[in-house]
Amino acid sequence: MKRSWPTIVFGLLTILGLVLPWYFNLQFLTAGGSPLEFLRAGFANPAVSSVTVDILIAAGAFLIWMIVEARRLGMRHWWIYVVLTFSIAFAFAFPLFLLMRERRLQELSTHGQGVMNG
Repeated sequence: MKRSWPTIVFGLLTILGLVLPWYFNLQFLTAGGSPLEFLRAGFANPAVSSVTVDILIAAGAFLIWMIVEARRLGMRHWWIYVVLTFSIAFAFAFPLFLLMRERRLQELSTHGQGVMNG
């Protein structure tokens, strides 16, 4: 199967979404930070609170759309992206889902199957 440019971009963003957030997460944890302190730091001041709330709202919209889209396309194991969003990073789970969605669309196109409307 030929790789499309969106597949390549989503793959690169998936890697960046795994590596970059965890680079900073590990810095925080090795400096003695705890998971509870990490959550508190997400609301340390109005600027950081704005970014935190922005990401939480975007992640919520993504999760709703992702569940609907995964079911529409017949993608199995959609719940893994929910787990990855909260255990690894939204910046990892979102482009990974888009990558796998793109691959599923290519698969459906190759096999002459249409997309289910839900």
